[in-house]
Amino acid sequence: MANTIVLVVDDKPAIAELLKYALHEDEWIWHSVPSLAHAWDFIGRERPELLLQESMLRQDGGMRMLARLRGDRRLRERPVILLAAGRADAERAALPPPPAFIPQPPDDALEERLLRSGRLVLDPLSCSVRVGNHKVEVRHAEYRLLRFLLCHPGQVFSRAQLIEQLWDAHDTLDQRTVDVHVLRLRKALGRAKSVIKTVRGAGYMLSPA
Repeated sequence: MANTIVLVVDDKPAIAELLKYALHEDEWIWHSVPSLAHAWDFIGRERPELLLQESMLRQDGGMRMLARLRGDRRLRERPVILLAAGRADAERAALPPPPAFIPQPPDDALEERLLRSGRLVLDPLSCSVRVGNHKVEVRHAEYRLLRFLLCHPGQVFSRAQLIEQLWDAHDTLDQRTVDVHVLRLRKALGRAKSVIKTVRGAGYMLSPA
């Protein structure tokens, strides 16, 4: 449905981002809030068509919210999807109409999406790069280059291969353009720049951690 308003209620921002990524729909309008108070404020203003909420939010607050929704004639038919740690949590919500159930991803699943090499960490969902606890600012082209290399650690790519993988086919680029982006990326990474290796006569690779 075009312009469907979806509200995610979860106090873990990474969960909300992961849901938006996994359930991506171009015509959906996504909003996320971290608490029940914020959720009720939003519902009073926007009337979302779909609600995804954590069932155990703040000691069963999620269940109380579901009961309140089902007790409101204006809201009781709104579809609700519970993000529950286990099926027992969802089965406790025996209020008609029953909510759908999605197992909430464990914390380690959020970590698995991160791309790492030593102290270097790239988060594809937030498009951010860190070295240790320090956030690194990189340009879009250098970000794409780093992400590609992190996805293929230990594999050597020629300049021509990198251009083919990372730039539009209609772009006419000199292969030395790749050298410029590698130089910028290394400068941005600072002490972590050594993860980007030059393989003489062959191209570039990301050194496995």
